[in-house]
Amino acid sequence: MMDINEIRQYLPQRYPFLLVDRVVELNLNDSIVAYKNVTINEPFFNGHFPDHPIMPGVLIIEAMAQAAGVLGFKTMEKKPEDGFIYYFVGADNTRFKRPVVPGDRLQLEAKIITEKRGIWKFECRATVDGQLACSATILCAVRNI
Repeated sequence: MMDINEIRQYLPQRYPFLLVDRVVELNLNDSIVAYKNVTINEPFFNGHFPDHPIMPGVLIIEAMAQAAGVLGFKTMEKKPEDGFIYYFVGADNTRFKRPVVPGDRLQLEAKIITEKRGIWKFECRATVDGQLACSATILCAVRNI
């Protein structure tokens, strides 16, 4: 289990763009399960959409990529403070199945598919109450900064 203080050691993003609240399961070299508590206080709900608030799909993808980034950093035993960063470089086979709204707990799952020359491929899913909200194959590149 990782709380927000430990997560902040592995992700360089900060409010309002840090989209992982807690890690509940971590299997190095394999998979991660984390979550994001979605609240009406999120700044994007002011414009997307004020009368029918829905979490933007690109932010759901970003949340999955951030969970994948934690898995990658922990697996490599590196942190951003060591001079490394994960870049989100692509998403394939992305599908949205249900809207994510205030009050939802977005569960984020990522599983390592491959890693070659610093390019990581993850199979990712985001669910709410066991229902699939989004799935994608996400590519990240680890680089020195």
